Amino acid sequence: MARYFVHLAYNGANYCGWQTQPNLPTVQLTLEKALATLLRQPVAVVGCGRTDTGVHAADFYAHFDHHGDPFDTQAIVFKLNSLLPPDIAVFDICRVRDNAHARFDAVARTYRYHVSTQRLPFRQGLYCRIYFSPDVDRMNEAARVLMEYDDFTSFAKLHTQVKTNICHLSHAHWDVEGDELVFTIRSNRFLRNMVRSVTGTLLDVGRGKLTIDGLRHIVEQRDRCAAGVSMPACGLFLTKVDYPDGYFDPEQPQQQ
Repeated sequence: MARYFVHLAYNGANYCGWQTQPNLPTVQLTLEKALATLLRQPVAVVGCGRTDTGVHAADFYAHFDHHGDPFDTQAIVFKLNSLLPPDIAVFDICRVRDNAHARFDAVARTYRYHVSTQRLPFRQGLYCRIYFSPDVDRMNEAARVLMEYDDFTSFAKLHTQVKTNICHLSHAHWDVEGDELVFTIRSNRFLRNMVRSVTGTLLDVGRGKLTIDGLRHIVEQRDRCAAGVSMPACGLFLTKVDYPDGYFDPEQPQQQ
């Protein structure tokens, strides 16, 4: 048995998220079918996370186990991209140690949410249009307040099976990038729907609907009903998944 990592990206508009669901199109299922066709054996793929319906990923990793003869990874990458639909792109496949895990070994993830007050025809489906001009400085003040907390129950989807709602944020900031406002947030982990809920709440601050003290009250209530609306999936991108230094170094000894 040999374990491989797949580095890929996808436009999530046509998929019901990453994770396989019965009778629904998902990125995981599409990738598994393509790999099974090429390797001529069933392939179970484990992703670095579970993006929701319509969410995009510019940087995504998954691993799978291959029971058979070694193969030319670059040749498989080329053939995979020929089989996969154009909204999924595989960048690389590499051999990793046998106990490497795409999800559990990741140390941080970065998401970016794109909004604009303008209609952007060439960004259709890749941002969320808003109909007010938010105060970016106030939103960044609010984002700094979020960094003081680690319990994000107020921004988590209800009735999930996670054991804890503790997340350690290392970055949260709004930037003006051309015609867009982009919120970037980095943490060791994220809860279901957390980024979209946080974004909606910060935009409430930016439009004067919520004060900084009001934001603190929302976080400390630990009640999802207290937070702002969840923003549409189309503006959300997973943009970076971090692993420990040297994780992909081919000179590292294989660990059993």
